[in-house]
Amino acid sequence: MSSTVYYVLHVVSLFLLTGYTFYAFAAPAETRKKVLMITGIASLVMLISGFGLISKIYANNFTGWMIVKMVCWLGLSALAGVAYRRREKVKLFATLAIAFAFVAALMVYTKPF
Repeated sequence: MSSTVYYVLHVVSLFLLTGYTFYAFAAPAETRKKVLMITGIASLVMLISGFGLISKIYANNFTGWMIVKMVCWLGLSALAGVAYRRREKVKLFATLAIAFAFVAALMVYTKPF
Protein backbone atom coordinates (compact mmCIF):
# COMPACT_ATOMS: atom_id res chain seq x y z
CA MET A 1 0.00 0.00 0.00
CA SER A 2 1.08 3.55 -0.55
CA SER A 3 1.92 5.92 2.26
CA THR A 4 -1.17 7.98 1.39
CA VAL A 5 -3.46 5.06 2.24
CA TYR A 6 -1.68 4.56 5.54
CA TYR A 7 -1.92 8.28 6.27
CA VAL A 8 -5.68 8.42 5.57
CA LEU A 9 -6.29 5.31 7.69
CA HIS A 10 -4.21 6.79 10.49
CA VAL A 11 -6.05 10.12 10.53
CA VAL A 12 -9.54 8.59 10.22
CA SER A 13 -8.84 6.13 13.04
CA LEU A 14 -7.45 9.01 15.11
CA PHE A 15 -10.71 10.93 14.73
CA LEU A 16 -12.77 7.84 15.57
CA LEU A 17 -10.65 6.94 18.59
CA THR A 18 -10.67 10.48 19.97
CA GLY A 19 -14.36 11.06 19.28
CA TYR A 20 -15.55 7.82 20.82
CA THR A 21 -13.23 8.30 23.79
CA PHE A 22 -14.90 11.62 24.55
CA TYR A 23 -18.29 9.99 23.91
CA ALA A 24 -17.41 7.36 26.53
CA PHE A 25 -16.96 10.11 29.11
CA ALA A 26 -20.65 11.06 28.88
CA ALA A 27 -22.32 7.93 27.50
CA PRO A 28 -24.67 5.77 29.54
CA ALA A 29 -23.39 2.39 30.77
CA GLU A 30 -25.49 0.52 28.20
CA THR A 31 -23.23 1.73 25.37
CA ARG A 32 -20.06 0.32 26.95
CA LYS A 33 -19.69 -2.78 24.75
CA LYS A 34 -20.27 -0.91 21.47
CA VAL A 35 -17.96 1.98 22.37
CA LEU A 36 -15.18 -0.32 23.54
CA MET A 37 -15.40 -2.33 20.32
CA ILE A 38 -15.20 0.79 18.16
CA THR A 39 -12.33 2.33 20.13
CA GLY A 40 -10.47 -0.99 20.12
CA ILE A 41 -10.78 -1.39 16.36
CA ALA A 42 -9.85 2.25 15.76
CA SER A 43 -6.86 1.86 18.07
CA LEU A 44 -5.68 -1.24 16.21
CA VAL A 45 -6.06 0.44 12.81
CA MET A 46 -4.22 3.47 14.14
CA LEU A 47 -1.34 1.29 15.36
CA ILE A 48 -1.06 -0.69 12.13
CA SER A 49 -1.25 2.37 9.90
CA GLY A 50 1.27 4.19 12.11
CA PHE A 51 3.77 1.37 11.74
CA GLY A 52 3.00 1.27 8.01
CA LEU A 53 3.89 4.95 7.79
CA ILE A 54 7.10 4.37 9.73
CA SER A 55 7.97 1.58 7.33
CA LYS A 56 7.18 3.53 4.15
CA ILE A 57 8.41 7.00 5.04
CA TYR A 58 11.17 6.46 7.59
CA ALA A 59 12.48 3.00 6.54
CA ASN A 60 11.88 1.61 10.06
CA ASN A 61 14.20 4.12 11.72
CA PHE A 62 12.65 4.92 15.09
CA THR A 63 13.27 8.29 16.66
CA GLY A 64 12.26 9.76 20.00
CA TRP A 65 9.16 11.55 18.79
CA MET A 66 7.72 8.26 17.50
CA ILE A 67 8.09 6.69 20.93
CA VAL A 68 6.36 9.69 22.53
CA LYS A 69 3.51 9.27 20.02
CA MET A 70 3.20 5.59 20.90
CA VAL A 71 2.92 6.47 24.60
CA CYS A 72 0.20 9.01 23.75
CA TRP A 73 -1.60 6.40 21.63
CA LEU A 74 -1.46 3.88 24.46
CA GLY A 75 -2.80 6.42 26.96
CA LEU A 76 -5.61 7.56 24.69
CA SER A 77 -6.55 3.97 23.89
CA ALA A 78 -6.89 3.11 27.57
CA LEU A 79 -9.06 6.08 28.52
CA ALA A 80 -12.35 4.86 27.03
CA GLY A 81 -12.35 1.68 29.08
CA VAL A 82 -11.30 3.43 32.26
CA ALA A 83 -13.96 6.12 31.81
CA TYR A 84 -16.77 3.59 32.21
CA ARG A 85 -15.31 2.29 35.47
CA ARG A 86 -14.41 5.60 37.10
CA ARG A 87 -17.24 8.03 36.37
CA GLU A 88 -16.21 10.37 39.17
CA LYS A 89 -12.88 11.19 37.45
CA VAL A 90 -14.21 12.07 33.99
CA LYS A 91 -12.87 15.62 34.12
CA LEU A 92 -9.36 14.32 34.77
CA PHE A 93 -9.67 11.79 31.96
CA ALA A 94 -10.91 14.45 29.53
CA THR A 95 -7.94 16.64 30.44
CA LEU A 96 -5.59 13.69 29.90
CA ALA A 97 -7.18 12.91 26.53
CA ILE A 98 -6.69 16.51 25.39
CA ALA A 99 -3.10 16.45 26.63
CA PHE A 100 -2.35 13.15 24.85
CA ALA A 101 -3.83 14.44 21.58
CA PHE A 102 -1.98 17.76 21.88
CA VAL A 103 1.39 16.16 22.62
CA ALA A 104 0.96 13.65 19.78
CA ALA A 105 0.14 16.42 17.31
CA LEU A 106 3.04 18.48 18.60
CA MET A 107 5.42 15.56 18.05
CA VAL A 108 4.28 15.14 14.44
CA TYR A 109 4.79 18.75 13.46
CA THR A 110 7.92 19.63 15.46
CA LYS A 111 9.79 16.26 15.55
CA PRO A 112 12.06 17.45 18.39
CA PHE A 113 14.00 14.21 18.95
